[in-house]
Amino acid sequence: MRGRAVMTNRKRGLIIAIDGPVGAGKSTAARRLAQALGYLYIDSGAMYRAIGWKAVRARVNLEERERLESLAASTDIRVVSGPGGPRLFVDGVDVTAELRTPAMDEASSVVSTYPEIRRRLVALQRKTAEAGGVVMDGRDIGTVVFPDADVKFYLDADLSVRAARRLQDLQRGGVSVDPGRVRSEVSRRDERDRGREASPLMPAADAIRIDSTGLDPEAVLGLMLAAVRRLSKPDKS
Repeated sequence: MRGRAVMTNRKRGLIIAIDGPVGAGKSTAARRLAQALGYLYIDSGAMYRAIGWKAVRARVNLEERERLESLAASTDIRVVSGPGGPRLFVDGVDVTAELRTPAMDEASSVVSTYPEIRRRLVALQRKTAEAGGVVMDGRDIGTVVFPDADVKFYLDADLSVRAARRLQDLQRGGVSVDPGRVRSEVSRRDERDRGREASPLMPAADAIRIDSTGLDPEAVLGLMLAAVRRLSKPDKS
């Protein structure tokens, strides 16, 4: 993290970036951190899922890059705060409840590899968070979307732990799936995220790295809050 005072001269909240691979606990940590700070939580991955959702609904083959890029360019995506958390709307339709399925996992993983789609959604993510007071999680928030974010975290965990967490998420959503298949899909998404041409997954040089393998959500939140409070203090030097 840069040695500088954070947000002491600007009349807005912080921009906090949380990156990491699937199952590292980013969404839980980001949601809890945003709630603790009174900030808006933005799940950047949900925006890629939204494009995947629309592609599946429109029966566009996920390998048809040009058609997907055209579809993304004409899609209106909005994040709206609600009493139960942020809601995501695609062309005016609330699709929040339809985005957390294995099919949407795969669709978002594929569409996120296309540079034009990433450019379109990065612009949208920046616009959504331009006023500050935001916690955003994803794969390239601290490296590409907000390279000058006030606070950056990189959250990671062992593959076996991440796969187990993803399995629990699916089971809580009523989805029955083979544990071995979940582990294979998580590993495949890791390879795709880290090896893609546009904005590959990697920690920002100034990110605070947290290994959540042996930590519960409360412990992760505590580490993040301590870092935010420490970095938000005015620099007296």
